[in-house]
Amino acid sequence: MRKIKTIDDITKDGKVEFGEGYEFVSTAEEADAILMRSTDLHGYELPEGIRAIARCGAGVNNIPVEEYAKKGVVVFNSPGANSNAVKELVLGMLVLSSRGVVQSMNWVRDNADDPEIQVDAEKAKKAFVGRELKGKRIGVIGLGNVGSKVANACVDLGMDVYGYDPFISVEHAWVLSREVQRVGTLEDLCRGCDYLTVHVPSKADTIGMISTEQINLLAPDAVLINYARETIIDEDAVDAALREGKLSWFSCDFATPKTVKMPNTFITTHSGAGTGEAEANCADMAISELKDYLENGNIAHSVNYPACSMGKARAASRIACLHANVPNMIGQITAILAKDNANVQRMTNESAGENAYTMFDTDEHLDSSTIEALKQIPSMYRVRVIK
Repeated sequence: MRKIKTIDDITKDGKVEFGEGYEFVSTAEEADAILMRSTDLHGYELPEGIRAIARCGAGVNNIPVEEYAKKGVVVFNSPGANSNAVKELVLGMLVLSSRGVVQSMNWVRDNADDPEIQVDAEKAKKAFVGRELKGKRIGVIGLGNVGSKVANACVDLGMDVYGYDPFISVEHAWVLSREVQRVGTLEDLCRGCDYLTVHVPSKADTIGMISTEQINLLAPDAVLINYARETIIDEDAVDAALREGKLSWFSCDFATPKTVKMPNTFITTHSGAGTGEAEANCADMAISELKDYLENGNIAHSVNYPACSMGKARAASRIACLHANVPNMIGQITAILAKDNANVQRMTNESAGENAYTMFDTDEHLDSSTIEALKQIPSMYRVRVIK
């Protein structure tokens, strides 16, 4: 029986199902794996028995992924599972930032006691005249799970859509509308845009990527939307642009001490993925990833180890080795197997940055001494006997 510890409320209705062969436990010390959402695990004492952690969501800034890699703990996320929810909210922000909808509703509430409210509302509506999205130019930074959906939806709205993503995957390139015009530089994307929306992860090369230089290239009264990560935007530059009238509006999902004091903003409570459907989709993906890893050793959508799969574990024994990406690791593993006269049916090795993963099937179960010898290889983090 494999044991799972859940942290946080995984779904809105509280239902989480792994199926036969699994049970939920009350403490991480009892568990083989952790299913979680938003709790910050930095400084958390991770029990040695934990083999994997799956986050129901895409961002993993709340998990010390490299520290866990060195402990042989695979960290999974669920990219794309909440992308439709984020896309829909971004589209909502496009409309709200253009039409004065919230402002006009606030006017109605503020004047609710006016006996001539219907007549006066007709007069007041001139103050809330906006602009249509059709025909406007929008730049989409990042054409991954969310950005590609946003770009395609904006095409359907009749917008003139430009996309920038030097690392677009083949998968996302295939689903991107032919009407999305791809550009080669960030500067070319920003130039003349009425709207700019960002959909990239927070990394060394994206932090602060939208600053004064990029904002100055936008069309007058442009709208900026950030439903990716707060660090991608230079908040001081955005604040100045709003106050100077260079930007007409800024919508984001991050209530920081700086953003909440900016004028002309719509700020939500990190709610981009806040739908019951998105929560369920993320949970389903995370559960599937954990089960395939625990049962078969296969890795998909890990943020600290490479993708690797050998299908279902059908041989007498399947061994998974999590180790540093260093020379001669395969040679050391096979030398130990040779001493045990182990017949290896299949073997695979993949690497990602500093970390690597080796998995192999054998005709017979390996002796405990052989497993122990594998564990003693320098830079070997963990050895798992899956079957």
